[in-house]
Amino acid sequence: MYRRAFPKLASAVAVRNDGWAQRGGIDRVLTLDCGRTYTVDEKVRMEDWPDILLERWSDEVRRIPGWVQKPLACDFIAYAFAPSGVCYLLPVVPLQRAWRQHGKEWIRRYGTRRAQNVGYVSVSVPVPKDVLLMALAQAMIVTAN
Repeated sequence: MYRRAFPKLASAVAVRNDGWAQRGGIDRVLTLDCGRTYTVDEKVRMEDWPDILLERWSDEVRRIPGWVQKPLACDFIAYAFAPSGVCYLLPVVPLQRAWRQHGKEWIRRYGTRRAQNVGYVSVSVPVPKDVLLMALAQAMIVTAN
């Protein structure tokens, strides 16, 4: 998948050890032939869905922000649907700007989904893919007003 997205990919190194990179959302470091690097946080859903789950709260009770609203060190979220093999490379800066612009509306319109984990509950917002992609495009336009 990375080779298709980055034809001049030289390496794709997994970041497995806990540390600042993992806590900053870096699961993989991609290096191109020219030396340019990109960092990626990887999300995989085991079923094909019509939406992308944006994690609002990593831990709802303790109010720990999820990846859509916390500072991240990565360049992209690679959001993949395993059955279809489709991956959305979501640029983090426009994604988080889109969330700031539309998050409250998306929560109202699409609701939330809670996931029970061991010792905590995470909360995500299921935003339809087309709605999210349009908001990303709009978030990449900045005006002086």
